[in-house]
Amino acid sequence: MAQAITLARPYARAAFELARAAGALDGWSKALAFAAAVASDARVSALNNDPRALPDQLVGLHLPQGMAADTPFAQFLAELAEQRRLALLPEVAELYEGYRRESESQLLVKVTSAMALDAAQTEQLKTTLKRRFKREIELETRVDASLLGGVVIDTGSEVIDGSVRGRLARLSSALTA
Repeated sequence: MAQAITLARPYARAAFELARAAGALDGWSKALAFAAAVASDARVSALNNDPRALPDQLVGLHLPQGMAADTPFAQFLAELAEQRRLALLPEVAELYEGYRRESESQLLVKVTSAMALDAAQTEQLKTTLKRRFKREIELETRVDASLLGGVVIDTGSEVIDGSVRGRLARLSSALTA
């Protein structure tokens, strides 16, 4: 995984720079998401490693329907295909989205809670996080009953563990030390 991310980073940066220069961040985001989903399919993955599959054929598989083969995105895919790097598309898409959020002063925050958050709690959390990080916040929520209560907030670079399970673990550690 770490090697794939390392290999994908320059491609993601190049895709981001091309999209930003063209003013098409959203279009590239959608196209990369599609291509990444295609690349994740086991049948397509097998074709990516087949020397009989021509790069143009592989590009055609990864292009969103209706997109011309002479677009900058298609040329980007052609470069990946020539280098036999189409399998990196899921990582490229993930990194691209990070670059995009950063350029738009957005922060993706993953919130795990013991119970589902209602709309008011979600908005209050967004407001608090926006004030703390001085960025627009995009929340990705999920429920994990094993937390017992509270929430765990993951910003990618910082984790705030306000869960009961986390507090109990810290208390146990303090008592045994």
